[in-house]
Order: sequence, then structure tokens, then C-alpha cells
Amino acid sequence: MKCSLRKKIKAAAATSLLCAAALAPQAQAAGDAMSGIHAGDVLMRLRAISIIPNVSTSQTLTALSVGVNNAIVPELDLTYMIRDELGVELILGTPRHQVTSSLGGLGGVNLLPPTLLLQYHFNHAGRIRPYLGAGLNYTLFYNNGLSAGGQPIAISNHSFGPALQAGIDVQVTKTLFVNADIKKIWMHTDASLGGQSLGRLSIDPVIVGLGVGMKF
Repeated sequence: MKCSLRKKIKAAAATSLLCAAALAPQAQAAGDAMSGIHAGDVLMRLRAISIIPNVSTSQTLTALSVGVNNAIVPELDLTYMIRDELGVELILGTPRHQVTSSLGGLGGVNLLPPTLLLQYHFNHAGRIRPYLGAGLNYTLFYNNGLSAGGQPIAISNHSFGPALQAGIDVQVTKTLFVNADIKKIWMHTDASLGGQSLGRLSIDPVIVGLGVGMKF
């Protein structure tokens, strides 16, 4: 009887060990999924951003010392991880900037600058994940309220330019992380008054953001 019981215990122990061995890779995969990011993940971030223009001008705009004020607005971005280390990010936000000159305020104009970036994520499987990005920006200028001497100032409606990015995600739960991000975007518009060119206004902002994100 004792011999039979020992055999049953040994058989049960062996079965348990085999089950544990079979389940170990799955448990490890589940543990990996709780931290880090992997191919197929979708990351959504909501940031508060400070847009700091680095203005340059030409022609009459230079003579008038035309400048562009800072703006603080929310920004939404979506990242799809095409590989463990590589992601494609689309950034959306729409600030309104006030344009000034040495003769007084020229008014405000809205910008819609969707930006597409290819990102490389360092330490993708960890909780602290720096990343670098580079891509293309398209800026739509709309709701133009610029004027001078009671006459409207016309501006070109859109521009294309490069964009660079550096940031870091710090995971705090399985799906929630905090984010800090800085971008440099090149954008410009050409201005005219009464059909006469006033020159080019290059805004080229540095954008500093802080926010939270979710992993799906």
C-alpha cells in the first residue's frame, strides 16, 4: 500500500513538474506583456504642450520686426508599433498664435500641423523607454485674422517641412505610462498685402510636452 502511495505521489509530482515546465514560457510571455512595448501595440498619448516659435523673416516682415507669440495647447498622438523597436506616430494639435510687429499687433492665425514620425524606441521591453523620431510635418494655416492699416494680410495656406523628436515613456502600470517629449518642426508661410509681397514668415517652433499615455 505504502509503495503504491509513493508511486502515486511521484507520478503526481512528475506531472506537476511537466505542467510547470510547459507553462513557464507562457508565464514569461505574460510577464513580458505587462511591461514594455512590442510589435502590434498601439500607444495613445495626451500631452500639454508649450509651442515656442523660433521666428525668422524676410523683406518687409523683417523691417517690421514681426514675431509670433508662444502658445500652450493640448496635443494628441497615436503610435503603432510596427516592430518591437520601431513605431509610426501621428501627432495632432491645433494652436492659435498671435503675430506681432514693431507697429503693433497684426492679429491671430490658427495652425493645424499634423506630423508623421518614424520612431526608434530604446529598451522597448523595459519600463523606462527613451525614443527618437524623425518625419514630415504638414501645416495648414486657417482662420487668418492678420491685418495692417485696416487691410487684410493674405498668407499661403500650407507648408511642408521636416520634424525631429526625442522623448521618454515611463510605465507606471500595465497599460498606463507618463511621457515627456520635445520636438523641432519647420513650418512657414508667405504673406502679402494688397497683392504685394511682405516676405516669408518662418515659425520653426520647438515644442515641449508633458502628459500621460495608454498602451492597447
